[in-house]
Amino acid sequence: MPVAVYEIDASEVESFKKFLEYDPYLDKALSEEELKKLNSDKLANIIFARQEYSLRDGRALGMEDGKYYLYLKANDEFLALAQEKLLKSFKSIKRASKVAEEKFNAIIKEEEDRANAGVGAIFGG
Repeated sequence: MPVAVYEIDASEVESFKKFLEYDPYLDKALSEEELKKLNSDKLANIIFARQEYSLRDGRALGMEDGKYYLYLKANDEFLALAQEKLLKSFKSIKRASKVAEEKFNAIIKEEEDRANAGVGAIFGG
């Protein structure tokens, strides 16, 4: 499945976390009418909480200090609309450079490999 990496300034990260976790279909404050309107809004249905993503502090990753990095794994259609929604919603967000994206992807892959090896060891694999 395709992957995209974005960077955002640390100053926006708290509101960004809430944005990523929000699922309008689980929001009890929305009326039935508001929920029905969601069907006609293509960007409202870009729900990050339902996708595979990871948000990490750049400094902790050995990357740029003062930046956070979003790793987003989803299908091409979702990624295209997600980029549109992200760019409209946050002023400091941008697609990470190829170098930063490759570094972050390598970090995620290494973590997944270690996790898989740990599970294999538990179950005798």
